[in-house]
Amino acid sequence: MKLMTITPNIFRAYLNCPMKCWLLAAGENPTGNIYAEWIQAQTNSYRVAAANRLLTQMPSSERIQSPYSSQSSENHPSTQDLKSANWRLAFDLLCIAGENQLGHISRYIATYPSSEPTKQEARVIESRLDAVEHIPSEGRGRPSKFIPIRFVFQNKFDNDERMLLAFDALTLSGVLGRPIGFGKIIHGDKHATIKVKTSGMDSQLRNHIMNLTALLSSPSPPDLSLNRHCTECEFQTYCRRIATEKDDLSLLSNMSEKERQKHRAKGIFTVTQISYTFRPRRRARKENDKREKYHYSLKALAIRQNKIHITGNPELKIEGIPVYLDVEGLPDSDFYYLIGMRIGCGQSAIQHSLWANEINDEQRIWNDFLVILASVKNPVLIHYGSYETTFITRMHARYSGFTENSVIASVLQQAINLVSIIFAQFYFPCYSNGLKDITRSLGGTWSEKAASGLASIVWRHQWERARSGNIMQKLITYNAEDCAALELVTDTIRVLCRMKANPSTTGGPNFVDVDSLRREKIYPLGRNEFVNPALEQINKAAYWDYQRNRIFLRTDQRVKAAVQKLTKKQRKSVGINQTIELVDRPLCCPKCGNEKFERHRWSTKIVEDLKFSKSGVKRWIIQYRFLGYMCCSCRSSLSVPDRPWMKSKYGENLRSYIIFHLIELRVSQRAVNRSLNQLFGMDLPHGVVEGQKLLASKVYVETYERIISHIVSGELIHADETKISIDRCDAFVWVFANHDAVAYVYTDSRDGAMIQELLREFKGVLVSDFYAVYDSIDCPQQKCLIHLIRDMNEDALKQPFNDELISIIREFSELLKLIVETIDRFGLKKRFLRKHKKHVARFKRSISAQRYKTEVAIKYQKRFDKNTNKLFTFLDYDNVPWNNNNAEHAIKPFAMLRNVIGGASSPKGIREYLVLLSVEETCKYRGIDFLDFLRSGELDIDRFKAGAFVTH
Repeated sequence: MKLMTITPNIFRAYLNCPMKCWLLAAGENPTGNIYAEWIQAQTNSYRVAAANRLLTQMPSSERIQSPYSSQSSENHPSTQDLKSANWRLAFDLLCIAGENQLGHISRYIATYPSSEPTKQEARVIESRLDAVEHIPSEGRGRPSKFIPIRFVFQNKFDNDERMLLAFDALTLSGVLGRPIGFGKIIHGDKHATIKVKTSGMDSQLRNHIMNLTALLSSPSPPDLSLNRHCTECEFQTYCRRIATEKDDLSLLSNMSEKERQKHRAKGIFTVTQISYTFRPRRRARKENDKREKYHYSLKALAIRQNKIHITGNPELKIEGIPVYLDVEGLPDSDFYYLIGMRIGCGQSAIQHSLWANEINDEQRIWNDFLVILASVKNPVLIHYGSYETTFITRMHARYSGFTENSVIASVLQQAINLVSIIFAQFYFPCYSNGLKDITRSLGGTWSEKAASGLASIVWRHQWERARSGNIMQKLITYNAEDCAALELVTDTIRVLCRMKANPSTTGGPNFVDVDSLRREKIYPLGRNEFVNPALEQINKAAYWDYQRNRIFLRTDQRVKAAVQKLTKKQRKSVGINQTIELVDRPLCCPKCGNEKFERHRWSTKIVEDLKFSKSGVKRWIIQYRFLGYMCCSCRSSLSVPDRPWMKSKYGENLRSYIIFHLIELRVSQRAVNRSLNQLFGMDLPHGVVEGQKLLASKVYVETYERIISHIVSGELIHADETKISIDRCDAFVWVFANHDAVAYVYTDSRDGAMIQELLREFKGVLVSDFYAVYDSIDCPQQKCLIHLIRDMNEDALKQPFNDELISIIREFSELLKLIVETIDRFGLKKRFLRKHKKHVARFKRSISAQRYKTEVAIKYQKRFDKNTNKLFTFLDYDNVPWNNNNAEHAIKPFAMLRNVIGGASSPKGIREYLVLLSVEETCKYRGIDFLDFLRSGELDIDRFKAGAFVTH
């Protein structure tokens, strides 16, 4: 069976990108990349330098000569068994491990470059080790040690180098037939050495090899996916061309693989397809102050339409002279060698380029930068990305140059990172938010076609070797063009911000205001809009009413009879049941105070109402006739002083009937409207029920405030809260109850501002759950022990073998059982309950003295310690329960009402419901019929209960 050979180059390519690995193994010709070529050259050069450095430290008799060394060696060996080796250090050692089954190494050979591997051997895993250190055996029974060494030229390297060292160790372990525990990496300018525990990476390494083998066994390439490695890959141009031809989703920079898989599962594979998924949505009010999240679909839409898209309310205020900053450096050495500053705008802008030949010049260019910045009147520093932010932080830490409270410090601290302005607010028609991509979308260019940050690193190293003035000028020009690009993008954003704030502004780039786009519903109600009029006509013919009244009417006699009956049905004329004349004369003119009037004319007012009787209820139409007057002095028209219809053409009994159905029976507004029209022959238009609810809430707001005042001034309050969704946003309703009253309060959030203000003067006992907001109330508190019991029981079900938790539950349940038995016998009287305080103290000491090991037991130990003075407060007070069931019971009516309301309300509408629900529940707590109270017209529940009012 033919097997492939996995080399370190192929393995490294797999770690970087599966597509690169497949192309490399398939022998595809690289399309070229200046940075990739430089990396390879640096790697080869460093290997030679590091090997020669080690050669000078080791006697010739104890080493095997490196083939890439210019020296020769008399001890250059032939192929031999490594276990009998007598050398201390070997270089460029070729190890080949063959496999019968994946992950089970069976046959191995090790050769040096001069030797050829056995032809019968199937190469599977092959590694050319940079160096191997041999430590002879320390005694009988103790095998010698072999330590693989890897040379890495970077000062900072990633985990891939450790994984490659583990790959070397795995191959070497196959040759030796025993595991290799650790290896060494020699890296950087100072040839620092670090030890790496390779044995801990075996499992991960073997998984990589298994997946790599499956990848290379496939005749077709893997799915193309551009990633961060593309910028330094020799196949960048090849993959980019294919991705562009396919319009692949990975063209959208920074979209994660998980995000791409999510879209692919929905059948979305291209940038064009995802652009059609964007839907503008209205943001919740509580999120207005938060930054909008980034939408890849909106980025794709901007690309498809080739227009800049703006969302939110971006602002870019530059109150001073702009100073555009761009810094070039060598990230591997933390060395900044070029600071570019562009001061001012347009043709009058001044460019400064501060160059450092050596790392010792870094402080000089930093000081020059501060001097130039200080010479600018009211400078505003602008940069792009976090690289300059890190630069300022590191330079200040290294060289300072200014005091913390100086003007320069303020300028640097208030520097504007343009990326933070652009992100999730400006969507340019390009695949990424990189400065170069955005600038090119605006028409900007660079003199060097391959200009990039990675290319500048290569150019700098080329300059360090050749000290060429042309290369230096190339870098300075590149840096200056970056500053000019930053100015272009900044000016564009400033213009777009002005145009977004003032749509009448003209003369700027073409853009789309996302907030002004029509918000289309996914499942819209109502009539569809058709591009073709013929389609609209065809669709109209499919409507139910059209088919019934125009089609089936002609062929079905039953439909015809039903339609004709509905057509002939007309609303009967309204008969007057009662006429009331109002003849009260005004005392004086409200405008001039004159007391002389003359009769003007008779007017009428029709009020639709209901009349209740012992046997039922019926519609009742009242006609009010009242005489108008005219002031003899100012000729103003006056009417009767008291009007019983309260600025509405609907009576009080009708309003009471509506509120009774809405609040106590929890019937929807639409159902109440249909019920009145169907049962009483009324013709109430849409909105009447809502209007009567609004009017009633205004009438009973005085009663509502009395209820809250009664609760707050009492000796006991049960408090709880629940969530409600309004227009797809979460809000909260709080309930406050005692034994004879309930009040509901609405808030937009769950913070404690409202409850702290409401209970500021409360000095009674507050019974609540363990929500932290309640702890801020300055009063005695009793925590709901039912909540604690439920939490403990849930954890015990999850961890049935946790003896520590079971022990805590057993002690707590035995204590609470004794207390509950006393309450059942004597009630909530402190003179009978105080005897249990010693039991409580014993329980607290027992829990605090334990040294628990499990996390959940420690959690409950801390919970008991934290709430030690709030769990058994009821032992010191009369009629204070040990649970919060009163509040939970009061939440149920609102929960049922919430199901009826759904999300079709507003904060104002919810507050109206809560006023009326508070009155209804308080009436229920006091044994009062809610409908009778509404019909009485009384606003004081206590006075109504006293029997001073009679319903009508």
